[in-house]
Amino acid sequence: MTAIALTIAGSDSGGGAGIQADIKTFSALGVYGASVLTAITAQNTLGVTAIENLSPGIIRAQIDAVLSDIAVGAIKIGMVSTVETIGTIAEALIRWQRQAVVDPVMVATSGDPLLQPEAVEALRAQLLPLACVLTPNLPEAALLTGTSVAETEREMAMQAEMLLKLGPAAVLIKGGHGHTSLSTDLLFDGTSVTRFDGPRLATTHDHGTGCTLAAAIAGGLAKGLDLQTAIGEAKEYLMAAMAAADGLNVGRGRGPVHHFHRWWAA
Repeated sequence: MTAIALTIAGSDSGGGAGIQADIKTFSALGVYGASVLTAITAQNTLGVTAIENLSPGIIRAQIDAVLSDIAVGAIKIGMVSTVETIGTIAEALIRWQRQAVVDPVMVATSGDPLLQPEAVEALRAQLLPLACVLTPNLPEAALLTGTSVAETEREMAMQAEMLLKLGPAAVLIKGGHGHTSLSTDLLFDGTSVTRFDGPRLATTHDHGTGCTLAAAIAGGLAKGLDLQTAIGEAKEYLMAAMAAADGLNVGRGRGPVHHFHRWWAA
């Protein structure tokens, strides 16, 4: 059987994040990628200059077209910037009886907002209960819980408990924005905590890291891996893609990770 994953996310014209990063990640991991666009951004390594959200009707039509024909093994959700978009996706997932890896894309690496303020509550109420795993970074976990950015693992655990009460089956809080020597991600499933440690890499080429990790997790799940194994392999892939990113010469700002580092050297 061909491993197939579906990404529901926005387009990044610069190619480093969003749908483009997800498809690159799926492909690099040997997974066939299908896609549903939610928005189009005018974006490069320096920032986001324009966003146009697609209509609920075309988002619904894309989801139905894919799921009615293609045997999708896992779904990843990224940029869903409006209340209407969130409601449309949630309704479709319920109708198709599917869960998803939910990456709460709220702010771009450049600092530009990608989620409308009024959509935060819709994200909490409608998409989080449909997540097989929620993958916020430290600032996103703080925004979703209405608390300060966690500085300790104890504070990360408190935020994870709050998020689990909103319905996701598991929460992976990513420590990439921390300040310790290790970049530690913590997986909480309500009964246990699993650590995923990696080196904290000194690089400014980190555009699309959140998209890439979530897509890699979905790719692993599409291959039939259990959640912990999928996360472990996804983190290893991302660390290697970041380590190779300095060799890429893409743009004048925060460059993308090297998704195809296994295939060609930058």
